[in-house]
Amino acid sequence: MDAASRVVAYFDACTSGTAAEVAACFTADAAIYDTVVPPVRGARVIGESVVALRTAWQGGRWSVDSIVAQGTHVAIEWTLRGRRGGMPAVLRGSEHYRLAEDGRISEIRQYWNDRGTGLNGYRYP
Repeated sequence: MDAASRVVAYFDACTSGTAAEVAACFTADAAIYDTVVPPVRGARVIGESVVALRTAWQGGRWSVDSIVAQGTHVAIEWTLRGRRGGMPAVLRGSEHYRLAEDGRISEIRQYWNDRGTGLNGYRYP
């Protein structure tokens, strides 16, 4: 599986996979670094965190809006849609990935804000 396909498979697992299926996308010692919350470390913990987030977003669905890959590095823009407090909600962000030699994700650096606004003035498709 190439790097871009791995990231898309991870997003599919975020939307509908089990914690184990999400964890399978990562190396055992993977880390996710974030602008809002502390780092999440380890494949198992990442899988559990994603399922908890999906539940908090009342069935949240992730999509990859754009993707650029070169070797073991991938950059994406993404959208998360779900419900918060019973109301429809959208969150947008950008992530940078590093993949290990075996093709699993070893690091994510994710950038977003908790206002859910995305880029000021940009017309999202």
